[in-house]
Amino acid sequence: MTEVKEKAPLVGQDGAFASSAKPMGKREQTKLNNREAILNAAREVFAELGYGATTVRDIIRKTGLASGTFYNYYKSKEEAFEALMDDGMRRIRPRLKADRIRSRNFEEFIRNAYRTYFDYLATDRMTFQIMRRNPAALRVRMDTPEMIAGFEEIREYIEEDIRDGNVPPVDSEYLMAAVVGMAMEIGDRMIMRAEIDPKVAADFATTLVLHGFHALPIKADAKKG
Repeated sequence: MTEVKEKAPLVGQDGAFASSAKPMGKREQTKLNNREAILNAAREVFAELGYGATTVRDIIRKTGLASGTFYNYYKSKEEAFEALMDDGMRRIRPRLKADRIRSRNFEEFIRNAYRTYFDYLATDRMTFQIMRRNPAALRVRMDTPEMIAGFEEIREYIEEDIRDGNVPPVDSEYLMAAVVGMAMEIGDRMIMRAEIDPKVAADFATTLVLHGFHALPIKADAKKG
């Protein structure tokens, strides 16, 4: 598998390059703290009330900050929600990169990536609640910068495997869309179940991507019939 090249230095949420050498000033620290307080509050409110019922006032009330402070960072609840989506992708992208590095072939990468994503949904309780309460909002807000960058990264991984001969020369954009779309839809269904099993979800998605629905295991109750 082609070695994954290191990316450029990470960019902070305010657009500045992250640097461990330069200490953060008081003003920058305050801005960071305010943004974190707003996003933490938004995460809780969206999980509790759902996207449709949430108002900016609900978020502000949860932060304890002045209303003007919220609008210094976000113009609306829509922007705050999009920032949360970016934050989630920002946290999971390093895990997917680690999956890429440790996988010996394309099948292992797909399986490991699905397992990582489904484990993330199952163990991050706040993300779990947001997805359960806001499935429609998640579907229409997939074009944030971090989400687009994450999807593009997966497409690049696929193209690397195509060049290496590990994957047939298929349309990498369509394959990426299929892989990501299945992750979103299966993950959405998984968290609605009484028993949440990320391994079962990952095995199902991986088998469907690599071998088609004819290779999927037959449900036990169907065999009895």
